[in-house]
Amino acid sequence: MELLATPFASVWDVLMFIIPFLLVMTVIVFFHELGHFAVARHYGVKVDSFSIGFGREIIGWTDRHGTRWKIGWLPLGGYVKFVDDENAASAPASGAAQCDNPGSFHCKPLWQRALIVAAGPLANFILAIVIFTGLYSLAGVPVMEPVVHQVMPDSPAEKAGIRPGDRIISIDGEPVDSFLDISRIVVLKAGRDATVVVERGGVKTSLKVRIGEREVPDGIGGKMRVGFLGVAHSAEGGVRFERKGPLEALAMGAKSTWNIVSGTMTYLKEMIVGRQSADQLAGPIRIAQISQKAAETSWLALVQLAAVLSVSIGLINLFPIPMLDGGHLFYYAIEAVRGKPLSESAQEFGFRIGLALVLALMLVATFNDVMHLFQR
Repeated sequence: MELLATPFASVWDVLMFIIPFLLVMTVIVFFHELGHFAVARHYGVKVDSFSIGFGREIIGWTDRHGTRWKIGWLPLGGYVKFVDDENAASAPASGAAQCDNPGSFHCKPLWQRALIVAAGPLANFILAIVIFTGLYSLAGVPVMEPVVHQVMPDSPAEKAGIRPGDRIISIDGEPVDSFLDISRIVVLKAGRDATVVVERGGVKTSLKVRIGEREVPDGIGGKMRVGFLGVAHSAEGGVRFERKGPLEALAMGAKSTWNIVSGTMTYLKEMIVGRQSADQLAGPIRIAQISQKAAETSWLALVQLAAVLSVSIGLINLFPIPMLDGGHLFYYAIEAVRGKPLSESAQEFGFRIGLALVLALMLVATFNDVMHLFQR
């Protein structure tokens, strides 16, 4: 009991645990649902309700178009419900297929329905790009020249022949522009062979490296296993921040967003083949802990976390699992090939499987969160 009670020694601790998490998630969910809402309205779909959170309404109002904007008591998601939806999962209501209502979502052309569904995840990616662009323009980009100042004894870098003074150009074909890129690239390559290109005395050399593995603090009292190379930057060099112009910041924001997508997909692939453990999957408890830590660090850290989570939520929603946006898009792809939608029974069966998968994922993530609390 003491382990679980320690983080909440006072009311202020409870508020600092809950408020940053709710703030970040509310913004992300709002923009996700706003993507669905805006494109639906553009194509003439009537929206019954726009909800942040689930369950009974805490507060709400109705706009001039008849849409009920509301906040639910369970702030772990949200939804946009169209006029002919049976429920928040956008299952068509009985009789909706007759298309008597011009504002019906389910009677819109296939391509319009697909755009409306895809607009939610797309809004998450756009939000992340905008946040990163703003950070790089206003706060600047952390820059550390990728020059090795120290090689750890008996490390993978030393065994591969990397020396102090080497400038790391790329790792497995991925360019290294800053020393900070090194850890980002190797973090998911533990135990794998990699090719590191270094520049030494004006000459580029390719070296084969077996990436090492070690446990490091995750910043919220636990440990996480990561790959490491075993090189260090000069302590005197430090980190300098360079503000970027709007276009360059936009390009870097898009690249940062893509790096998160690529890193997430790499982790999932490694997890499926058994090279990574599923214990790194985080649920609401650990996300709340990370949000609290970011808020305590600085508001910039919290904003950056919002960008990272926005990408992650957008990407997860694109997975071809019924109940998620990607599942709807998967059904639409089948409809495009068949020339007609799947039967109601087939779609219902798919939604049940999707619900089971989503619940299983939530259980694994929550189990990881609880185990993480006891390891603190």
